[in-house]
Amino acid sequence: MKNKYSIISLFTGAGGLDLGFLLNGKFDIKFANEILKAPVLTYSKNFKIPISESRNLKEIEMPVIIHNNIENIDFSDFPLKNIDVVIGGPPCQDFSVLRGKSKRKGVEVKRGRLYSHFVRALVHLKPKVFLFENVPGLITSNEGFAFETIKEDFKNLSLRWDEVKKLVQNGSEIEKNIGYELIFSNVLEFYVLGVPQIRRRLIIIGIRNDLINNLDLIMRRNIEKNLRDELEGKKFNFKYYPLTPLEVFEGKILTDLQEKYEKIMKDYSNIADEVNTPRAKIWKNKIFKNLTFNIIDDYIYLNKYKKLDSLEYMRFVKDVMAEHEEVLKLLDYLNKPIRINKFPDNSNKIPNESKNVIERMSKIPPGENYAFLNGTKWEVKGLMSNIYRRVHPLEPAQTVIAYGGGGTWGYHYEKDRGRLTNRELARLQTFPDWFLFSGNSQEIRAQIGEAVPPLAGYRISKVLEQILSFFD
Repeated sequence: MKNKYSIISLFTGAGGLDLGFLLNGKFDIKFANEILKAPVLTYSKNFKIPISESRNLKEIEMPVIIHNNIENIDFSDFPLKNIDVVIGGPPCQDFSVLRGKSKRKGVEVKRGRLYSHFVRALVHLKPKVFLFENVPGLITSNEGFAFETIKEDFKNLSLRWDEVKKLVQNGSEIEKNIGYELIFSNVLEFYVLGVPQIRRRLIIIGIRNDLINNLDLIMRRNIEKNLRDELEGKKFNFKYYPLTPLEVFEGKILTDLQEKYEKIMKDYSNIADEVNTPRAKIWKNKIFKNLTFNIIDDYIYLNKYKKLDSLEYMRFVKDVMAEHEEVLKLLDYLNKPIRINKFPDNSNKIPNESKNVIERMSKIPPGENYAFLNGTKWEVKGLMSNIYRRVHPLEPAQTVIAYGGGGTWGYHYEKDRGRLTNRELARLQTFPDWFLFSGNSQEIRAQIGEAVPPLAGYRISKVLEQILSFFD
C-alpha cells in the first residue's frame, strides 16, 4: 500500500471536501485551483500550501494552489504522473438541453462551460479514480438529460471528447478507449454520515476502465456494495440517531447535556400564548405539550423514532453515544463549548441585530420559522422555509446556505440569541475550530455555505482509500 495517495482538487473553494481527505491521513494534496481570492487565502493558510498565479504548470513546484481561472490552466502537459484521485464540484448552471422542433433533430446538449473543464482535466490527467460532486437538482434538470449526458461523458471520455473540446477550445488529441466505470452516482444525505445538518449532494465516483476491468466480477460487486453501504450510512446509527446542533455547539454528547437542554426549552414555555396564532397553537398542542424535558426522551420523540425499550436504551447509551463522541473527537469539539472559544478570524463574533429582528426572534421557538408569526405585528413575508428559522437543539439543522439576507442566516436555539455566528455555521458544516477563514464576514459565510462538509469528505475518503488499495 502507498504511504499516501495523490489528489488533484479543482473548483476547490475553501477546501471542505479536501479537508476530509486531509483528516484521513492517507492522502496528499498536490494541486488545487480556485478563482476567488478569499478562499484561496483560506486554503493556503490551513493546508500550508503556497499560492501561485502562474498559468504555466511547468514553472511551479507542488504542492500548490493556483489562483486563476481553470480555463487558463493547461493540463495537457501536467508535470505529475500516475495521479490517484481528481476531486471537484464544477458549477453546472449553464448546462442546457435544447429540443428540436422535429423528431429528426432529436436532442441537442449544450454542456456547461465549467463542467467541460472538469472533463478536460480528466482527459489529460487520467486519474485512477475521480470524485464529482454537485447539487441534487442536476439529476432532474432538463428532464434528466443533463445528468445522463454527464454520466455518458465520464463513461466514454474518448468518444465524447470531440464534442467537449469545442467548448473548452483545447484541440489536444487523446488516446482511445479512455473512460470510467461509475461505481456510484446518487444523492447523499450527509446527516446519515454524522453531519449535524440536513444537506444533500450529488456524488459521482468513477474508476478508470483499464483498472476496474482487471478485477473479477465478485470483487467489483463487493467494492460497489461496500461503497453504497458506507456512503448511505448503513454502517452508522446516524440515520435514526443524528448528531445534533446542541452537541456540536456544546462539545458534549446528549447524555451530558440534560441541564442545558432543559433550560433552553423551558425558556419557551409561554411563547405560544404570547404569539397566539393558529400555528403557535398547533405547536403548543402537538409539540411542546409532548415534551418531557428529558433530553433522551425528547430527542427520540423529535426525531420520530419509536420509543426505546430497555435493551435499545442501553444500546443507545453505549453504542450510539460512543459514535457521537467519536465525531466530536475527530473534529476536536469534545469538551470545547463554542461560546468560550476565541478565534483570530473573528468568525465567532455575534452579529449585531436590529431591534425588530431581536423582538421577532424572541417569539419564534426552536424548529419554527417566520410563519409562526403570521397574523401578528411581527409578521414578515417569506418564500422559503429557512427564513427566520430557529435551529432546534435536538434535530439536524436546516441546510447552511452561502448567501442571502432577510433572515436566511439561521438562528440560535437559545431564546436570547439571534443569528448564528460564522463559526457556529462552520461547526454545523463540521469544520474543525483550528480551520481559520480569510476574508470579510460575508466572504467567510460564502466559503462555509458553499463547502462540502469535511466530515462527509472524510467518510468518502475512507471508501476511496479502500478502493485505491486494490490498484497499488
